[in-house]
Amino acid sequence: MSADDLPGTAGDGVPSPPPGLVVVGHFDQSQGYAIDRPRGSDSWLFTWTTGGQGRLRQGSAETRAGAGDLVVLAPGVRQGYGVAPGAPHWRFWWAHCPARPTWSSWLRPYDVGDGVYVVTPVPAGLHGRVESAFRRMLADARWTGAETPPATAPADDRVTMAHGTAARELALCALEEVVLLTAAAARPPSPPPGVDSRVRRAQALIAADPGAPHTVRSLAGSVALSPSRFAHLFTQQLGQSPMRALREARLRHAARLLEGTDLSVERVAAASGFASPFHFNRVFHERYGTPPGAYRARHR
Repeated sequence: MSADDLPGTAGDGVPSPPPGLVVVGHFDQSQGYAIDRPRGSDSWLFTWTTGGQGRLRQGSAETRAGAGDLVVLAPGVRQGYGVAPGAPHWRFWWAHCPARPTWSSWLRPYDVGDGVYVVTPVPAGLHGRVESAFRRMLADARWTGAETPPATAPADDRVTMAHGTAARELALCALEEVVLLTAAAARPPSPPPGVDSRVRRAQALIAADPGAPHTVRSLAGSVALSPSRFAHLFTQQLGQSPMRALREARLRHAARLLEGTDLSVERVAAASGFASPFHFNRVFHERYGTPPGAYRARHR
């Protein structure tokens, strides 16, 4: 596939680029632009808004993106995005590509659920540098390796796909700068108002080590509550039980291991806290729509 085979602008029903490719572009879309991918994307989608406003949703999570917002959508979950209602347009950079394993830890504080990461607010002083990194990504993706990498992409170049290992890795280096700059400079969202500090501590314990043998009793003991009181408070304030939250954290952890390591599926299951590989395969398939082995093949 070449960049010429890619649509100049994504349209409803147009699939995402195949997994493993690095594709970058810059769009300025008017009211009415909307994309729906019922099966999700085959690769990670990074968007950096420079003007107007976009609306992005994935699974049950939804967010709006304004100038200076980085929104990242993980693969494999139903997604949709477009110009936000009431906004005249949405101007944004985007990149479809695999994510390097280290990026998961940088993005984790901005996880809002269902594979959506909202990195905001990014200080205004960094906006120019982030956009410059996207422009460099667009130029580096065109490098053939035969001459000096181009300093800039052609003015009318809106979509480029990296050809060759060198161009691909250079482009990903530029995107890595974007992820690191924004994730390090932004401030993770504050916990929802009114969430009990003991519930937040339990959440932090789960996020720090989802593969640990957590139980309702052990989590309750760590925050000095009875199991019944802890389970009621957690469910009441977060809308899901502690064990459901733990399972989601373990599945996200397993997905990251499948994407970034060569561990066998059985070892991924064990490292993520699943005692039974059969149970792990079943719940992973339910959550991501594909077995663990197939998920790894799509996202490596």
